[in-house]
Amino acid sequence: MTRQPMLRLAAIAAFSLMLGACSNAELAREEAPPAPTTSPEQAEQRLAAVAAERAAIEARYADREVVCYDKFFVNRCLDEAREVRRAALVTQRAIEIEAAHYLRRLKVEERDKAIAEADAAYAEEEAKLAADPPPVKEPASTALPPPRAKAGESRVVRSQQRAQEAAANAEKDAAERAANVAAYEERRRKSEERQKEVARRVAEREAKAAQRAAEEAKRTNGNGPAPTPSPAN
Repeated sequence: MTRQPMLRLAAIAAFSLMLGACSNAELAREEAPPAPTTSPEQAEQRLAAVAAERAAIEARYADREVVCYDKFFVNRCLDEAREVRRAALVTQRAIEIEAAHYLRRLKVEERDKAIAEADAAYAEEEAKLAADPPPVKEPASTALPPPRAKAGESRVVRSQQRAQEAAANAEKDAAERAANVAAYEERRRKSEERQKEVARRVAEREAKAAQRAAEEAKRTNGNGPAPTPSPAN
């Protein structure tokens, strides 16, 4: 009589161990560091793929929550589902950070290259003017022409402009980081609300099961249901 329940418990335990092994393998696979980005096109593709994969991760997590309600170890199943979701999101975040960093570094390199080319062109023009100055024309009036800006002063102006551009870029990056933090906090809040809802449903299910068990025990330990009176002839 007790052999069948024991076999059933052994099968449940074996399935739980197998599920845990699969989850650990999945976590190890998802937490591998991303390969470095090698082109702007690849970076854009990775960022788009991260957005799509995040939606897929949330969908898989929702499906696992539903499946966990029918498991024998409900809380353990939910914990494993949450851990798989967390590891997958960490992996996608690492890919996103690497691709975004590549694009920012590329923009900085392009900007520095453009500044260097502009400085070289300006120095070449200054050297040409110094070697072959243009003829000076007699002024039509006695008014003095405006003073010509010196080469050093022009470089100072350009340096100030570059500093202003760098400050503007820093403010833009700070705004983007703040937006990313706000979006993450919103996702975390929704996840906590969903977890609370799952816990509430599990508690209601356990309470109903306990109530049914109590009613069944009461019927079993009592005198049984009262006999139904026969109709009068």
